[in-house]
Amino acid sequence: MLATDALLKELGISKEQSGCSTGKNWFGSGAAITASSPVDGKTLGTVTSATVEDYEQVLQTAAEAFESFRMLPAPQRGELVRCFGNKLREKKAALGQLVSYEMGKSYQEGLGEVQEMIDICDFAVGLSRQLHGFTMHSERPGHRMYEQYHPLGIVGIISAFNFPVAVWSWNVALAWVCGDVCVWKPSEKAPLCSIACQNIISEALEEMGLPEGISCVINGDAAVGKWMAEDRRMPLVSATGSTRMGKSVAATVGQRLGRSLLELGGNNAIIVTPDADIKMTVIGAVFGAVGTCGQRCTSTRRLIVHDSIFDTVKEALVAAYKQLRIGDPLDENNHVGPLIDTDAVKMYTDALEAVEAQGGQWVVKGEALSGKGYESGCYVSPSIAEMPQDAEALQEETFAPLLYLIRYSGELSNAIALQNDVSQGLSSAIMTQNLREAEQFLSHQGSDCGIANVNIGTSGAEIGGAFGGEKDTGGGRESGSDAWKVYMRRQTNTINYSPELPLAQGIKFDL
Repeated sequence: MLATDALLKELGISKEQSGCSTGKNWFGSGAAITASSPVDGKTLGTVTSATVEDYEQVLQTAAEAFESFRMLPAPQRGELVRCFGNKLREKKAALGQLVSYEMGKSYQEGLGEVQEMIDICDFAVGLSRQLHGFTMHSERPGHRMYEQYHPLGIVGIISAFNFPVAVWSWNVALAWVCGDVCVWKPSEKAPLCSIACQNIISEALEEMGLPEGISCVINGDAAVGKWMAEDRRMPLVSATGSTRMGKSVAATVGQRLGRSLLELGGNNAIIVTPDADIKMTVIGAVFGAVGTCGQRCTSTRRLIVHDSIFDTVKEALVAAYKQLRIGDPLDENNHVGPLIDTDAVKMYTDALEAVEAQGGQWVVKGEALSGKGYESGCYVSPSIAEMPQDAEALQEETFAPLLYLIRYSGELSNAIALQNDVSQGLSSAIMTQNLREAEQFLSHQGSDCGIANVNIGTSGAEIGGAFGGEKDTGGGRESGSDAWKVYMRRQTNTINYSPELPLAQGIKFDL
């Protein structure tokens, strides 16, 4: 591992860093954001936020860059993404370490997040030669019809602290091959990760002789996000975060008839049937519940277990939780790192009080940790609570390692009804060796989530499939499959190569 100063130097980050960039150079004259680590509470540096004037400079440069960038053939734009991916390979260890140290997830998860960036770059490079339209037959003789896709313009990206680099990369890799330019507002809780990423892509842009403005960063508070949502120059705003934030973005963007791509809250469940493999269930549930200290939108919040195996599963979970090691996430012997800040710890301890107030029974009771190794005040021990089916707490997403155990009896449909009876609809899973149960869960009568898994947990998605959820999760889809279409405008074309002008639907209009 690199020492902190060496790590920042490796990634081109200054201790007193400007927070806005349209390329290689940095500027920004707003208030300073303090970047600190939840791992040990140490200050890493300060980053200036954007003023309205800084924001305008970024948007004007991005608009100018779009005019030339969209004229490049898509495979040439793919070469930019290829170059970016190769540079990420070179910086993987350093960037993964920064993600772990600034955000608090384990080093292995930090490396995994950078690998996800590399993977989406590979996907996007191939995609740059596959931005296919669609042809169809016309009802009019001597006519040809087809659909094609064109670059959209400036794409705004608002990302959350829990995945400080990967979610940005999902958006930009696809947007760039589609011919768009991107403006990124990262989380104020992980500003240095955005600076590292911008430095890396700026190297690729410079090597390829491409203009500034293709990749832009604007650090700042919620005001920056508001500017983006209101800005008619930004036809698409992709926002990741809480449902509350997403509703605000959607309303503002919708008022100007823009597009929003929303990845919001999750309240994810695993159903465990009598035919489940218990060992597999425990591994999937524990990682889902405590990975990233429960701060993933796909974290497992609820475990819905058939009453015939409830006690067996509960005992296995207790045994597994006893093995968890909590501490410095850069120490690969540890399983669980810190929450992002002390506000998150307060939210967690408030949720523990709510469990008791609503009739929950502790299976494993966690707490805020203090003492040697926990001086930052951001560490907690994970909890498991057995909850009544109608507990109000089951409707809420606690962004922390709190897992609810819920009994169900009778048919699988009873468990599916419990799983679907929340406002969020991101990720879901079933643990069963029964083919009929698996297929029922995946049918239109099964999970109502955007992601539905069999014999794996709720957490951990591959870039090949579209990522996103329904209901209060926002309905957005990012990353793989045909998610690229949201970054382009669709156009239907009709070409008349006949000497006549027949009208559709047989309409007669003779002159």
